[in-house]
Amino acid sequence: MTWFQKLLGSSLLVPRDREAERRTEEEQDVAALMEMAYEAAERGDYDIAVGVWGPLAAQGWPPRALSNLGACYVEGLGVSRDLAKAAKLFARGAEAGDSVAQRNLATLHFKGEGGVEQDDAAALELFEAAAEQGDAAAQDMLSWMLLEGQGDEPDPQGARRWALAAAEQGVASSMTRLGLIAHNALGMERDPEEAARWWYEAARRGDADGQAMLGASLHLGSGVEKDDRAALIWLIRAGQGGSPLAASFVAAVRAALGPEDISAAEAVAAQPPIQEGAA
Repeated sequence: MTWFQKLLGSSLLVPRDREAERRTEEEQDVAALMEMAYEAAERGDYDIAVGVWGPLAAQGWPPRALSNLGACYVEGLGVSRDLAKAAKLFARGAEAGDSVAQRNLATLHFKGEGGVEQDDAAALELFEAAAEQGDAAAQDMLSWMLLEGQGDEPDPQGARRWALAAAEQGVASSMTRLGLIAHNALGMERDPEEAARWWYEAARRGDADGQAMLGASLHLGSGVEKDDRAALIWLIRAGQGGSPLAASFVAAVRAALGPEDISAAEAVAAQPPIQEGAA
């Protein structure tokens, strides 16, 4: 029987010589159900999304349904918020090899939430499993943990490897981390130009810490030509974005500029953040 038939409680029999066709029909039905749920979630109709993911999760297939339903329990979307239920769903999904479930379960281990024991080593292992499958968010978090020595000994080379993988998928925080690795000579020779390039890439994608570090580089002339006006633009944006790193340089940069340059920089910084170009 197809998945639609199963969900409707049908007991129709499928001849053995149609086994391959049955599997194809099931896959198509499940794909259609998942797409229906995603579309419902996108328009904010989580009652429908949960109504689809719930039966699929109960069947245990596809594993992504477990992850999605667990995420609804984490956020209280279409269901009452329940981290313990979310943790159980993530554990089942992770065991089935779903990268999102592995990453979400790793996050619970990292935070010690949902009845899951705080365990950096377990979190690291799960983040790595998800990262190996190409999950960009897991690659980013794994990079941070390896750099900080969370869950294992510090591994700056491993941190750089996974930050590069995440950066290739557009993760701006990993780009900022790559800049820090190059600037601080962590597992590599110090390279101010590479650091500035990565901070620029992170900054133009809106990462506040990347904007702060790019501003600092422009002020100091480290890896880039000194430009205090551009530095102030990025530092103002960084401060607006919540980066605590910007405050260390703003006063010095303002002191290096005249009133006209400061006004011009503030006017540019007040514009919507630039995503694909520099100030």
